[in-house]
Amino acid sequence: MVASWSPAASHHLLSRPFRPGAVLRYYSRSVTTLYMTTAAGPKLAEGATYDLAIVGGGPAGASAAITAASAGVRVLLVERGRLPRQRVCGEFVSAESLDLLAGLLGNMSPALLQEAVGIPEARLFVDGHTVCVPVDPPGASIARFDLDAALWQAAAHAGVETRLQTSVESIAGARPFLVSTSAGELRALAVIDATGRWSNLSHKAKLTNSEPGQRWLGVKAHFSEESPRASVDLYFFEGGYCGVSPVRLARDHGNERRINVCAMVRADLARALPEVFMKHPQLAQRARHWEALTEPVGTSPLMFQRPRPTFNGMLRAGDAAGFVDPFVGDGISLALRSGAMAAECLTPFLKREISLREAAVRYSREYERRLLPVLRNSSKIRRLLRLPRPLRTSCLHLLENAPVVMRYLVRMTR
Repeated sequence: MVASWSPAASHHLLSRPFRPGAVLRYYSRSVTTLYMTTAAGPKLAEGATYDLAIVGGGPAGASAAITAASAGVRVLLVERGRLPRQRVCGEFVSAESLDLLAGLLGNMSPALLQEAVGIPEARLFVDGHTVCVPVDPPGASIARFDLDAALWQAAAHAGVETRLQTSVESIAGARPFLVSTSAGELRALAVIDATGRWSNLSHKAKLTNSEPGQRWLGVKAHFSEESPRASVDLYFFEGGYCGVSPVRLARDHGNERRINVCAMVRADLARALPEVFMKHPQLAQRARHWEALTEPVGTSPLMFQRPRPTFNGMLRAGDAAGFVDPFVGDGISLALRSGAMAAECLTPFLKREISLREAAVRYSREYERRLLPVLRNSSKIRRLLRLPRPLRTSCLHLLENAPVVMRYLVRMTR
């Protein structure tokens, strides 16, 4: 079943308000999905011990697991949810990480990259202005529904012990770490936290390390649109933005009409996608012709925090280490890169060449050198977009008339 959206009559699947603090996990009723697992796995063996335990089965966790296993490390990768799944994400992979992604996948899912939608352009719709920015080299639009499942399968193929629907309840100690999970207890010489923006492992650190301000939420759904343009279109409005880009699922079989619509908005301004659409006149007009392909998924709170790549002896990767502004389109790239980097820094420790503290220092240093500039520069651009409208208008005139400046801003976030 699909549904057209209009301001007068929003389909109930899309107009359902999102309650901050909750996570919605809905899937289209029109598609029968074969999940990798439908029940929790068997209990861990008593006294189970691993070189490396990785918590979180998204791109960061899978990247770390594959990298470590390829170096001969005994790895356990646990994920509390099931796969495949929809996630709140812009579903854009920047060009500088496509080679890394190809190496992680190996020959497991060649079609994922071969059939990905190329994105050679971004368009920004702000205050009545339209700024076009070449994306050179082009990035790729890859659905998280397919990406996360493909990386998980690649990890298993690399020799990683994988467990879905396994929650981590606590982590104690450090020599080794004692990890309590819903499948039993295990010991690990090292732990990587790749649990994302908000989890029971990192919420204390984020509460003491976050920027003050309003509460933000993210919401996403897939729609059908006639002949979508091969671009990332970003619609900015007071209190948020909405990104639109073409995307494909493996099950689409050549269907070129699917688009990903992902918004970040202040919780006091909108809690459902139709409310988001109405915040921008051009977006509202465009959305009138869409048909819903999936129910919405949402996440909250979205917290901007000072990056913290290590915590309590654990290395942290992806959004667990630092949440990049979604509109720069580098979230998946940072997840892949930080996950691989964390595993690379831990490998000498796991081979008894350096201490865990030395490995953590190396990772922090590399994170600050290679990834922290991206987060800092995206934060500066976020502040630029929140300037008073007269000042923002002057900046937009500059960007429209000086493309070299816009290209420089793009490079700053790569």
